[in-house]
Amino acid sequence: MDRIERKELSTEFWRFLWSSVLIALSGCLGNVVDGIIVGNLIGQHGVSAINLSRPVVQLMFTLSMLTSTGAGMLVGFALGKADHQRARYIFTQALMGSLAVGLLFTCVGLLMPNQATALLCHDATLFEPTRSYLSVMLITAPAYMLMWALSTMVGVDGSPRLVSMAILFDNALNLCLDIVFIQLFHWGIAGSSAATAVGHIAGIAIMLRHFAYSDCRLRLTLRHEQPEWAAIISQGAPLAVASVCLTLLLFSANSIVLTTAGATGIFVFAVCMNLLQIYNLFLSGTCRTLQSLGAIQVGKANDEGFRFVVHRSFSFITTAMAVTCALVWVFPETIARLFGATDQQVIAECNHALRVFALSFIPFCYLYALMIVYKLFAYHKMALFMSFALSLTVIPVLWLFSRYAPEQLWYAYLVAYAIEMGAVAIIHRTAKLQFKI
Repeated sequence: MDRIERKELSTEFWRFLWSSVLIALSGCLGNVVDGIIVGNLIGQHGVSAINLSRPVVQLMFTLSMLTSTGAGMLVGFALGKADHQRARYIFTQALMGSLAVGLLFTCVGLLMPNQATALLCHDATLFEPTRSYLSVMLITAPAYMLMWALSTMVGVDGSPRLVSMAILFDNALNLCLDIVFIQLFHWGIAGSSAATAVGHIAGIAIMLRHFAYSDCRLRLTLRHEQPEWAAIISQGAPLAVASVCLTLLLFSANSIVLTTAGATGIFVFAVCMNLLQIYNLFLSGTCRTLQSLGAIQVGKANDEGFRFVVHRSFSFITTAMAVTCALVWVFPETIARLFGATDQQVIAECNHALRVFALSFIPFCYLYALMIVYKLFAYHKMALFMSFALSLTVIPVLWLFSRYAPEQLWYAYLVAYAIEMGAVAIIHRTAKLQFKI
């Protein structure tokens, strides 16, 4: 690349990155502040109920990976090659798939909410708040699915700022309605779930404006030579597998922690999972940028441009994680109290766990971003291996800690990710993989 091309790509990178970070920031603040509001208005059981329901959110997100995130990469490739017809067809299939999956979750929420809750919670004191929160979430699942699908597609099509606006408004409305539904309408924890759904519906309405723009390249169409589902699923499979494994990890970790440390332990774990939302702020923003710009550079066969995007992405995420980790180590008690912790023993346990998890999430973020790089370089087997290992490594390590060293339970994540980083380094060197288009 010459100097002008490099400057243009740098400008485009930061435009995508800050828009993506704003999207992630809004989602992060929405989730974290949602937990803070619930913790202070309802109590620790409300925070625990949200955390116990998270495997279902993660499962919906997993299916979104297959129907929209994988499609988003293919749309990026197609737009990079100016193949607008293929991009439009993939876009249409992604939206149809997302809506169909959302309706399946709605059926589960209407027909068997108790059975779904029983899979997630075996504690009698937490069953009812978990059921109340989960039922509303399942019934309104199409809003979740369409929100994620549209944010991916509209961003790839060149309107990341509109996506930022939509998600900012989504989460602002969610937080306001949290207070209205819980405090004024007395809907309890179900009010928090309802507020999230209404926020998503408002965000969808805002993003639909993109399709009225003159430069919009995506339209609904069923005209194409052949179905693209195999390509969509193949492209999204590594990220989806990682998300499937994360769903299994959340389910298993909740069960292990609840059995080992009881209701207090699950509250501490919930606070730590909210810390993960902060890391996801930077990880999600970086990965969105890496996926969108990286796919376009691959479509153009621009090796130097791709390397530039990768280098900038990892430099940004390194700085962001270092600052976040330092702040958590200095102010752990403040974080615990924000979520409604008042008992000194609970606060002390939160302080210890937060500091451990602040370190544990750093290798997780590197591994996740690296998995995307492997996928874009077409090292599909390596990406798939990392998808499985990201979460499945943690489960046996967490179980071993719970059985033989329960007092050191919070170190399980750090040990598991260290093991995986070593395995990835060995396989990369043994297979002689190279990052070159």
